[in-house]
Amino acid sequence: MTIYVKPTCTTCRKVLKILKESEADFDSVNYFEEPLNKKTLTQLVKSLGIPPRDLLRKNEKIYKELGLSKKELSDPQIIALMVKHPDLLQRPIVIKGDEVVLARPAEEIEKFL
Repeated sequence: MTIYVKPTCTTCRKVLKILKESEADFDSVNYFEEPLNKKTLTQLVKSLGIPPRDLLRKNEKIYKELGLSKKELSDPQIIALMVKHPDLLQRPIVIKGDEVVLARPAEEIEKFL
């Protein structure tokens, strides 16, 4: 199992705690230190089965600065913005085999345990 996290994110910390307490075998990836590339992020979005816009964090400062609520952007443009500005990406994203889940709320991780 692999989990993409931002260490300062409360939900990410909750998911990591649940995984540790369940003694699950997982790798944690801080995607601010090891950025996601377009190919990987595109595949994650596809596996989640949602449009990239649904993965945007709409309350982030950068979302408002870029005026994303008012812009019509293609899926590849949105993914490129999330790669460039990782704060825009909803988190944590968890992968187990071919399954991918956005663990929001944190209890969503229990699907994999």
